[in-house]
Amino acid sequence: MENSFWQPEVETLPRKELEKLQAEKMRKVLARAQQSAFYSKVFADIGFKPEDFKTVDDIRRLPFTTKDNLRANYPFGLLTCSKDDIVRMHCTSGTTGNPAAVLYNRHDLDSWANLVARSMFATGTRSSDIFQNMSGYGLFTGGLGFQYGAEKLGCMTIPAAAGNSKRQIKLMRDFGTTCAHSVPSYLGRLHAVFLENGLDPKKDTQLKRLFIGAEPHSEETRQRIQEMFGCKAFNSFGMTEMNGPGVGFECQYQAEMHIWEDCYLLEIVDPETLEPVPEGEIGEMVITTLDRQAMPVIRYRTRDLTRIIAEPCKCGRTARRIDRIKGRSDDMFIIKGCNVFPIQIERILMKIPNVANDYLITLDATPEGDTMLVEAELHPDFFTDDYPQLKTLQHKIARELSDEILFTPLVKLVPPGSLPKTEGKAVRVKDNRKG
Repeated sequence: MENSFWQPEVETLPRKELEKLQAEKMRKVLARAQQSAFYSKVFADIGFKPEDFKTVDDIRRLPFTTKDNLRANYPFGLLTCSKDDIVRMHCTSGTTGNPAAVLYNRHDLDSWANLVARSMFATGTRSSDIFQNMSGYGLFTGGLGFQYGAEKLGCMTIPAAAGNSKRQIKLMRDFGTTCAHSVPSYLGRLHAVFLENGLDPKKDTQLKRLFIGAEPHSEETRQRIQEMFGCKAFNSFGMTEMNGPGVGFECQYQAEMHIWEDCYLLEIVDPETLEPVPEGEIGEMVITTLDRQAMPVIRYRTRDLTRIIAEPCKCGRTARRIDRIKGRSDDMFIIKGCNVFPIQIERILMKIPNVANDYLITLDATPEGDTMLVEAELHPDFFTDDYPQLKTLQHKIARELSDEILFTPLVKLVPPGSLPKTEGKAVRVKDNRKG
């Protein structure tokens, strides 16, 4: 693809030179981190000095940072500069206790916007595109992260925010939206509203590409989205603790996500032993920020499970790729002695045309033992009150789930639109066994 690099001097940097750049940036990061109350104590406790860092392998000499560390040092314990230099904050959602807050100076926001612009450019997005952001703004990073990135790229931007599907559709059609950002679960509901209004997004919009992320989702879900909207859907990775969107992104080949390694140092470790896993094996992703000044974060345990894809991508970028997120180590639940990830359930459900996009897993404790109920909405085209037909389909789904998770859950097929909906990330698991 012509002019396919936003920053060719960085995106095509040979591996050895990229690692040299990472080591140089890491020494600066460590010197800066030492100015924070949190990391100055961490370094003192282990007798570490920033000048001791020589190569990227020396990262293993440092302890991990966790979300609990961020919460315990809320709000300013990881700050490395004057409060007067801070121009924005975002934070993670949390129902109890302190959230994990992230602070940004002007450099940090410029760097973040550039990475999102780079990500969008890699998919084929250009300044001539019209970008509609169907993501929540405010403390959630997906809204402003994509907004500033798209503006940096030069796109006309429509900050539509989340929800209000009829307005989303009107904006798409009136302004000729060519690319849009959303959580995957919302796109199924948006498609239903298109159909309810006698419209087909394949014919009645100018959409060329969708950017999806913020929720773990299966390849089957991506394929459904592409079929519904008639355009490519690009997977993305980001998290508030690492800025937000723009940590990793698929290129135009959709061959999994490039991690922008000039700005992030990537590790994959065994979540139990915390030792590195052999390249190509699944483990927990650990990330260090390399280009954030106000609040660098070192060896952050993301809890996301993935693997490194070392083979070069045909796009020519040298940044390594990570495989689709398999789930989170803290999302896994244990029932009847089996380890289960919600995405395993989704993968089975999304292969069945009769099933729509929304589902809910409910876990309960009974005197006879724990139970798992999988409720799945029927697709409007297949909705029926034919009891024998529903029972047959429920048995089929239960068998396929049993083959995947090694025990048979209860399965209930429900009418379209009957499960609870949210404007943000979808709630897929309700564990009534807790507390």
